[in-house]
Amino acid sequence: MVKIMVVEDEQALALLLKYNLEKEGYEVVIESNGLKVVAEVEQHCPSLILLDWMLPKMSGVEICKIIRTKPDIKNIPIIMLTAKGQEEDKIKGLTAGADDYVTKPFSVPELMARVKTNLRRAPEISTKKELVYEDIKMDLLEKKVFRGENYIHLGPTEFRLLKLLMSEPKKVFSREVLLKTVWGDNIYVESRTVDVHIRRLRRALNEFGTDYIRTVRATGYSMDSSQENTEE
Repeated sequence: MVKIMVVEDEQALALLLKYNLEKEGYEVVIESNGLKVVAEVEQHCPSLILLDWMLPKMSGVEICKIIRTKPDIKNIPIIMLTAKGQEEDKIKGLTAGADDYVTKPFSVPELMARVKTNLRRAPEISTKKELVYEDIKMDLLEKKVFRGENYIHLGPTEFRLLKLLMSEPKKVFSREVLLKTVWGDNIYVESRTVDVHIRRLRRALNEFGTDYIRTVRATGYSMDSSQENTEE
């Protein structure tokens, strides 16, 4: 079932949207606190977000900008809902990363049509529920990692690194690609930061087995059980 997140602090409007979206067959998650939105999006990974501009604690524009820097959620379509109808406001919302813009008060049938249109335009989201390499298994829904029967506790960054490495075993990912994919385009961190997080990932994984992360000196890293791996 397609999941849509409604980010709206006016309860009556949020419930109206929920009712109409569920009538169309969508699963709906509601959030009203601007500070919690990004974490909720990362947890639920909806197919589309209806995002109110005016929210307590953090504006929809700020939220939109943050979402667009997060590799795992940056491609989710966002429709901005707002009472601001001036052209410069629309430009501001679209520049922040919104895919569409609907001014309040709006026609519910028109909004439902916009939702369907933006879902059709959205890039296909992988339905894969897990990644497996040798004895390492990643549960992508629960965001858990196991080595054999052993649960591996990983931080969010190490989880994203491992997910990328396991998505294409034996492929060598440069530090630049790892930085862009795992940290995002608009966040500045030094390339050696990758090495720090790879060491943490190795330490966690290798507690229960062989080191499968191959270091390609002066280049980057790959997931490769056929190579002898030496940490830099």
